[in-house]
Amino acid sequence: MSRKPDILGEFTAEHRAVEDLLARIKAAPARPGESGRDGGAGREQLIERLTDLLFSHCAAEEEHLFPVVQHDVPDGGALVFRCIHDHLAIGQYLADLQALAPGDPAPDTLLRGLAELLRRHLAAEEEQLFPAARKALPAAARTALAERLRADRAEIAEAGP
Repeated sequence: MSRKPDILGEFTAEHRAVEDLLARIKAAPARPGESGRDGGAGREQLIERLTDLLFSHCAAEEEHLFPVVQHDVPDGGALVFRCIHDHLAIGQYLADLQALAPGDPAPDTLLRGLAELLRRHLAAEEEQLFPAARKALPAAARTALAERLRADRAEIAEAGP
């Protein structure tokens, strides 16, 4: 029987996917319409994937994890506040990237800033927030949160665009 990850495992796996996309974006050609060195998606498509993943990930953390952390983790309110502050900054970077005209030279600067913010944010979650949540929340509660997250995502996927 394959065991599915708890909520912290789900989010950690998404963190690795974010890091992978950042590396692929860095390696992709900056010019619109070109595909990557490996023949994969071009930079614009990778940025779009990163945007979708980050908006979904941040919303899921805010809906499924942060309320219980705020309630059940000592000093959870402060941890959640810092994470939400970062989520807002991440959203601003993504909005700024989406607003750029093709050929605008600003994506490199925005991507560097976003990548640095994400490195710091993901590390903070994995070194502070997740261990505190793991300590305060029983395994059964973390598993139930993951099941609810997966069910919500399946419902959204069924509903379609």
